[in-house]
Amino acid sequence: MAAPFTTYKLIVLYMISHSEREISNSQITDFILERGYTSYFHLQQAISELVEAKLLEKRTVLNTSYYSLTEEGKSVLSYLEAELSSDIRKEILAHLKAQGNKEQERILTPADCYETSHGNYAVRCQLVEKGTTLIDLNLIAPNSEAAKSICRHWPKKSQSIYEIIMEELL
Repeated sequence: MAAPFTTYKLIVLYMISHSEREISNSQITDFILERGYTSYFHLQQAISELVEAKLLEKRTVLNTSYYSLTEEGKSVLSYLEAELSSDIRKEILAHLKAQGNKEQERILTPADCYETSHGNYAVRCQLVEKGTTLIDLNLIAPNSEAAKSICRHWPKKSQSIYEIIMEELL
């Protein structure tokens, strides 16, 4: 059996690895604190150490931290997953399934590109939080490749672009 602090880290890694999308700090925290596995401060320390060890990648959107597994994180989990009890693994999977069915993702960053009637390539990028559109940006790209690149980069750059626009306008 793994030491308690290692168990918290494994729970986080396992939870993220079995989530269909990036998972927020609050989703991880809610799961662990509801079950009394550890305190908020120990959990945040464990998550911080996972990020520092490059087992997790952290992305912040509008003051919400989201985590995804790195390749190294996947590798470490594959070696240590058996250290996590089958009861905890089942509990995590049941929780993720329940959350997926009842809660939509809080932050959405859709981006779509298309050819206009004038032969240009347009890109529509949005930032949506809890069903409210914060920004709806339409751009003309110089070519198809540029339009596709904008779509690929929008999810990671949307927050900083939004912040720059707001700063300039306020």
